[in-house]
Amino acid sequence: MQNDVARERLRELILDGTYPPGARLTELEAAAALEMSRTPVREALRALTADGLVRPTGRGVVVVALEHDDLDDAYRVRAALEALTAETAAERQRDGRIAPADLRSLHEVNEATAEATARGRFAEAVALNRRFHRRVAELSGNMIALRTLDRLWDQIQVSTLRSLAPPSRPGHVSAQHEQLLAAITEARPEDAARIARAHVLDTRAATSGEA
Repeated sequence: MQNDVARERLRELILDGTYPPGARLTELEAAAALEMSRTPVREALRALTADGLVRPTGRGVVVVALEHDDLDDAYRVRAALEALTAETAAERQRDGRIAPADLRSLHEVNEATAEATARGRFAEAVALNRRFHRRVAELSGNMIALRTLDRLWDQIQVSTLRSLAPPSRPGHVSAQHEQLLAAITEARPEDAARIARAHVLDTRAATSGEA
């Protein structure tokens, strides 16, 4: 549907910083940028408002970023949900409910993420990192958690665009991914939850200049 296409294209432009926090956007401007009519763009902007990426202003919408305290809260919720999905994925692995091919795909994404990080391909590493964590959530089978995480990841990405930088400790990030992957593969739910939670909170500390 045109509405979905418009929403996804505008979402991508917000997430990649083309429209950064504070940027104002009208239906007319967005329709021209997407080369679409205003009706699907109007519906797309309504959906992005519901997602928390933009808010209505006097004329059109403005891209929003979470304030410091709200961003802290978002990371805490993300940490709790990623702990849950990692734990559940490990439980499903223990119960034989994850296909070998699905688990192999998680290993492949992890390897690609580590390689991009090590080679300094930062933009690629950021995208692959999100894919790795999303894959864990998919393997948990908890679609409510996955949909909530998708929204949180978007809000966090927009809110940290200006502070994003190559990780100061890429080896530490890759090691945590390896530990999480091992805990899921070896069906250790409690370890998977603990590692996932610590990883997200470490990420928050890094973006706020505390680590």
